[in-house]
Amino acid sequence: QVQLVESGGGLVQAGGSLRLSCVASGRTVSKTPMGWFRQAPGKEREFVSAINWIGNTRYLDSVKGRFTISRDNAKNTVYLQMNGLKPDDTAVYFCAVKYNNYETTLYDESYRYDYWGQGTQVTVSS
Repeated sequence: QVQLVESGGGLVQAGGSLRLSCVASGRTVSKTPMGWFRQAPGKEREFVSAINWIGNTRYLDSVKGRFTISRDNAKNTVYLQMNGLKPDDTAVYFCAVKYNNYETTLYDESYRYDYWGQGTQVTVSS
């Protein structure tokens, strides 16, 4: 089992920045893909970004150039640096792990991921 705990959410004005963190425990995730998803009220959960163990990344088109995913394998942690935030970015952000060591494919479907955090709220005011 893998437990994931997100932090770093909050209220920010449009144009501002936040850095989300997700710490994994229970098993090492240094060789597995990790991702970020988000869910706004009344909407389906959507893929935001993912990173594999060798550092390849993938992003939702609408966040490219504004969000950056990274990982610190020594700390079993994945980050999402969010700059230039917009009101449309308002959502609960979830961290997820696809527990498959040495997997390099970066999936954007939520059902591909095995473990999920509880989420952290990000609210961007206009």
